[in-house]
This record gives sequence, C-alpha cells and structure tokens, in this order.
Amino acid sequence: MATFALAMSTSLFSVQSGATGAETFSPEQQARIGEIAADYLVAHPDVLIEVSKKLQARQQAMQQQTYVQSALKTHRLLMQLDGVPVKGPADSKVIVTEFFDYECIACSMMAPVMEKVMAANAGVRFAFRDWTIFAARYPESEQASRRGLSIYRKHGADTYMAFHNGIYQTGHNEGKLTAEDIEKAAVAAGAGNASDDSNAASDQIIENNADLAEMLGLTGTPGIIVMPAENATQDNTTVIPGVVSEQVMQQAIARAEKG
Repeated sequence: MATFALAMSTSLFSVQSGATGAETFSPEQQARIGEIAADYLVAHPDVLIEVSKKLQARQQAMQQQTYVQSALKTHRLLMQLDGVPVKGPADSKVIVTEFFDYECIACSMMAPVMEKVMAANAGVRFAFRDWTIFAARYPESEQASRRGLSIYRKHGADTYMAFHNGIYQTGHNEGKLTAEDIEKAAVAAGAGNASDDSNAASDQIIENNADLAEMLGLTGTPGIIVMPAENATQDNTTVIPGVVSEQVMQQAIARAEKG
C-alpha cells in the first residue's frame, strides 16, 4: 500500500509539474487524483512517517557529504595545532578535533563520552578548539576559554584536561557557569590561582577557531571532525555535528585508521 501511495504522489507531482503525459488527464481528473492521494495518506499516516524518515536520512547524508568536503578542503588548517590544546602522540595517524564552548549544554553531555573515547584510544590525538559562540550572551564562555588556554600553555595537556573536564563536571552551563566555578576548576586541576597572563595569544587562537568553524560550515557546538593526519579522503573522514555515543565515535576513528 505504501508503494501505491508513493506512486499516486509521484503521478500527481508529474501531472501538476507539467511532466510528459500530463495532457492525458483533464483538470477534473487531475483534481480527483489529488483527492484520492490525499485521502489515502490521511487514512495511512504511517506512509507519511516512512517517507519523512527516508527524506531526513537523505538530507543528513547530503549534509554529511558537504561537511566532509569542507573538512577535506581545510585539512591543512585543521592540522595546524600551534597553541591549540592537544592530548595524544604527535605522530598519531588519526586526529579528532572538537569545537566546543564551555557554556554549551550539548558539549557538557559530550564531555564524558569524549573522556571514555580518549581512554580507549591512547594512540589517537585529540585537539580541543575553543569556539566561544555563547560569549556574546555569557561572558564566562570567553573567560573559561582564556583560562583553559593559559593553563595549557603553562602546565601542559594533563592539567588542561583536568580543567576542561572539571568545568563540565560543574553541571553549570547556558548562563549558569560562574567565575568562581572557573577558578575552582583551575585550582582543582593543579593550575593554581589566576595570574596576569596576557589574553592576546588566547584571543588569537579563539578567533582562528571561529574562522575555521565557519569554513567548515559548522552551525553549533559540539562540532567534531575525525580524520587521518595524512591522506584524508571522503571515505575516511567523518564530521559529527552534535552529541553522539561512544560507539559512533569509535566507528569514526576506525574509519579514519583505515585511511
């Protein structure tokens, strides 16, 4: 019956769009065909649900292709990690890049997943790119990023990761993160109290990340790119615009490792 409905809808579209054979039907017949198709779909809403799911899957696949092509075009820039917090071996064959904001609730949901994925993939390099998309509304977004980048420069990857995950473990986001939260996370990570470190270097990195996110076509955080450090192709590159499971991340890493 689903086939019938789709055939009816296709026929109706062909008639209304002036496709070959439209002259076979009179205006009255065309109107009746439309009524039959509409009545059928009302009586069988499962057909609309099925079509909607297929359309959504097709749109997602097309969007993924667009994202991947953008990632391939910006591969060289993604591999430029000077000043960008990274964890993992420098000679790793796979790079996982996350664009994030400390005020982002979705990033907060993704943080424990990333922790598990990192623990299970010691040979993979993970790069964390601050993209302060909430800074215009919540100044703590930029404040936390500046503090984290300063910690990375002064204390290295382990202390940075403790701070990074500590911010998300507060459970404060979407405007609830405070300056006190940020300093508590820094001290707990072993970074000590804030110093008079210049923000210029951090701000430049944040600006570069925003430009790169725009080139990639990302529309929000988290935005995750999994790809080989070399010889990246459409088959071994994955772009994940949002929260996913550990299993999905592992599949993306395995795909990149084959490259």
